[in-house]
Amino acid sequence: MTSGAEEAGEVLPAPPDQAEVVFGDSLPKARHYAELLADDGVRRGLIGPREVPRLWERHLINCAVVEELLPEGAEVVDVGSGAGLPGLVLGLMRPDIRMVLLEPLLRRTIFLDEAVALLDLPNVEVRRGRAEEVHGELYTDFVTARAVAPLTRLAGWSLPLLRKGGSLLALKGEQAEAELAAAKQEVSKLRPSVSDVIRVGRGKVDPATTVVRVTVTSDGGPPPPGSQKKARGGKKKRGRKR
Repeated sequence: MTSGAEEAGEVLPAPPDQAEVVFGDSLPKARHYAELLADDGVRRGLIGPREVPRLWERHLINCAVVEELLPEGAEVVDVGSGAGLPGLVLGLMRPDIRMVLLEPLLRRTIFLDEAVALLDLPNVEVRRGRAEEVHGELYTDFVTARAVAPLTRLAGWSLPLLRKGGSLLALKGEQAEAELAAAKQEVSKLRPSVSDVIRVGRGKVDPATTVVRVTVTSDGGPPPPGSQKKARGGKKKRGRKR
């Protein structure tokens, strides 16, 4: 039986040398996850078949090096987890952290639940929902996100989830500095914070992974969107796409 990638004419390459350096003892699980992405991930439309040949360098290793920013025992919420990038990668690498994969679309959470079970990741929880729906309920040390939304919008969703001293780690591309410069004032209005752009994985991945880090400096956050409406009798529930 051919995989989803093979049906599309693309083949998953063997892990490159740097994968062993980055993943270490977690490489077998990373390999299994890569196979799941190249098969069910493509069949279910979670990744495009053209991404399969560059799955290791562009996606898995690019995400994995972010673990350098996570202290031992950290609690992390991956917002808009999609196919599990970067949250599932970080969870399989770091059994010491507690990872919540937060994703609103049912078809994606089904895939994530299956992947977590197949990879035997007791430290990883899949939760269906949007970040703004768990404001005031879910608090964490770190929020991670990759290719989810522009920084200002992402910060509005993410900063209320963070404890004081916690950080949003947003994986960004070459325009990270410009995006942060344009958004910094608005981000600081959302919640007092300090922001910078850092690059992780130097010497392990080329180019290094670019991360916009926003660290909150105050207790609590702004009231959840719609909280006043709820106090006046609630607001209508929105349907979710399936």
